[in-house]
Amino acid sequence: MKKPMILGLTGSIGMGKSAVAAMFVDEGVPVFDADATVHDLQKAGGALVPAIEAAFPGTTGPDGVDRQKLGAAVFGDRDRLALLESIIHPAVAERRKAFLASYQDADMILFDIPLLFEKGGQAGVDVTVVVSAPAPDQRARVLARPGMVPEKFEQILKLQMPDADKRARADYVIDTGQDIAATREDVRALVKKLRVGLA
Repeated sequence: MKKPMILGLTGSIGMGKSAVAAMFVDEGVPVFDADATVHDLQKAGGALVPAIEAAFPGTTGPDGVDRQKLGAAVFGDRDRLALLESIIHPAVAERRKAFLASYQDADMILFDIPLLFEKGGQAGVDVTVVVSAPAPDQRARVLARPGMVPEKFEQILKLQMPDADKRARADYVIDTGQDIAATREDVRALVKKLRVGLA
């Protein structure tokens, strides 16, 4: 049986990845959102809440994981971050496997993975797509977020592969520095091109 083509979508913070993922959905491509899955696993009653509380006492409550407390518990500490990832990543991988199984009849599916290149996830996809915008646009978008300060933005950037490196590694780059209609047209053209290759 023919398996779906797997696209891996990634991009640094503030590049418009979620908006582009939604455009793929509009083109009939099922999307697995790794971030949304993590939120689901960490919400009240979420599957990972007990394990996270055990590893990081005081970081959960009646609403599940307190993301600010958990963020503070691992911020700038690579060992503690690695411990958290060892709890989260296998659970996300399981969900991804189930998602794949439920869409095995699709011609293509998209994995929205923030740290695709950083964590070696590109090995598990057929095509990599990077969402990118000019640095000033990125900075303005991120600093407009509630609770975001320049220092925190710089820290996040340090943990992510530079945009230029991602662009160089990508099979395709979607530019979100242009107006949204042009970006949507680029997504539509890419899906069409990839589907022709599958026919």
